[in-house]
Amino acid sequence: MSDVQKTEAVLAQRAFELDALAGARTVAAYVSVGGEPGTGALLDALRARGTRVLLPVLLADNDLDWGLYEGAGSLARVQHAGRMTLLEPSGPRLGPDAVLEADTVLLPGLAVGADGTRLGRGGGSYDRVLARLEAADTHPCLVVLLHDHEVLAEVPAEPHDKAVDAVVTPSGARRFPLP
Repeated sequence: MSDVQKTEAVLAQRAFELDALAGARTVAAYVSVGGEPGTGALLDALRARGTRVLLPVLLADNDLDWGLYEGAGSLARVQHAGRMTLLEPSGPRLGPDAVLEADTVLLPGLAVGADGTRLGRGGGSYDRVLARLEAADTHPCLVVLLHDHEVLAEVPAEPHDKAVDAVVTPSGARRFPLP
């Protein structure tokens, strides 16, 4: 097992330290890219537990549609014009509002501050997801997956930024205090 695979397995194990994730019926997740902590082991562990796993499909306007994760073989490489190649579910699309069914939403990020402020990648896709959740008055547990060095004292925030409930790193899971 490579170091990357070991880190991915540890991250999956740490994620289940959160009751909100361990007991979730539906999780909106994502397939990691580049230097993000690997999500493959976590996706497979969730699916093995019988959890319904939704994965994003990037739309032309940077919003996200959703599809079901049915194992690594259900993913297709999609090259988005002028952007990176992503692994996305190849099955039917469930619509942007499918995320409203999630008990827990896993979010990518560049960093998180001690108050739970998440620094995203700047595309706005997950800001739209968070706004959709807020408009529908749904309150899934929001969890960002990061490397240990990406948990900082503070990160810059915009007025529309919403704090996450927890962070999972290879060294453990941490809930943020309620505001």
